[in-house]
Amino acid sequence: MSEPSAPAVLPILDGLRVVEATAFIAAPLGGLTLAQFGADVIRIDPPGGSLDIGRWPLADDGRTSLFWTGLNKGKRSVVIDTAQPEGRELAMALIAAPGEDAGILLTNLPPRGFLSYEDLSALRPDLIQLTLSGDRHGGSQVDYTVNARLGVPLFTGDAQANGLRPVNHVMPAWDVGTGYLAALGILGAERHRRKTGRGQHVKLALQDVGLATLGNLGFIAEAESGRPRQRIGNDLFGAFGGDFACRDGEHLMIVGLTGRQWRGLCKACGLQPAMDALGERLGLDLSQEGARFVARRHIAELVGPWVAARSKAEVTAAFDANGVCWGPYQTVEQLVAQDAECSTANPLFQHIEQPGAGRTLAPGLPLDYSELGRSDARPAARLGQHSEEVLHEVLGLDGAAIGALIDRGLVRTA
Repeated sequence: MSEPSAPAVLPILDGLRVVEATAFIAAPLGGLTLAQFGADVIRIDPPGGSLDIGRWPLADDGRTSLFWTGLNKGKRSVVIDTAQPEGRELAMALIAAPGEDAGILLTNLPPRGFLSYEDLSALRPDLIQLTLSGDRHGGSQVDYTVNARLGVPLFTGDAQANGLRPVNHVMPAWDVGTGYLAALGILGAERHRRKTGRGQHVKLALQDVGLATLGNLGFIAEAESGRPRQRIGNDLFGAFGGDFACRDGEHLMIVGLTGRQWRGLCKACGLQPAMDALGERLGLDLSQEGARFVARRHIAELVGPWVAARSKAEVTAAFDANGVCWGPYQTVEQLVAQDAECSTANPLFQHIEQPGAGRTLAPGLPLDYSELGRSDARPAARLGQHSEEVLHEVLGLDGAAIGALIDRGLVRTA
């Protein structure tokens, strides 16, 4: 049986219409995810774009945000001047437009004015609105400030090298988790509406996602026990793992987390007898991951010289032949230029023509459905590219009415 060819858009959420008024990472990522599942996601932006329209990094033209285009692929763009009363009314009409698959709003902007749930639900009682905020009080927070409060920068890095100075990470993990949870939250509310006929206002705080994750992964219970997490540099917590340099200067992350990974590492390096002797000398059963963490320095003293005596190619061959869990340290430039996984050899990626940025390697949805395949990557729209189209389709406005709105500056087109 041949594999299904990938559709341009997964039809899973076909017909679902979500209106988005967002900026930065979490909320646009939620909308992107819904769009990749096949939902019709319509961005409402003010003239000139939202707060993140010029967020770095920029394309070679010095104007097009690679950040913005990356998070808004496959959405439709409508530009409305919501600073004017008539513009606010128009935006609210789009959000609350009829249809059993419509009446859904995703936003991380203040829920007032045309984004007020009370006013919108007066127009459509079964409205679903998901509002993202920094904290549960509606305060402003970003990934960096949430991460600092959660304590993660104080157990990141090497204690001896950094002392008590915080070490921030640059991957916005809380934003990413919040964005995906926002998409799931909307689908949960939509299912509830289908069963009950009732809409609702769903609130989701970036800080709460971080707190929940900290609790789910045991960090909070660990602190309650009086054994708070310490800095361990690049070591893997609770098992054996760390970075090692090859003879040619290439660095690898090597992990022996599971029993199978550990046995594969010992076999690849020819170190099983030495590890057995080490365990006996330390009084530790190194088949247990916790024991490997306790003995990690001693284990590294055996693994390190073996790796250092060989080139990356030699280590790679031995590791791959024995099922070792490892990964190369490489720059993003090396990833893009040399790694087949970050290329069209991986069906996750396609080349797209992105207005303002040109030909760009872009990912679709990482999920691969056996019946449906994958969704293709699609470019982000130009600001206002779909203004006329959406106003006609959703609100039934004719060309003359739309032209009048454009003439008055209430609506902008690309």
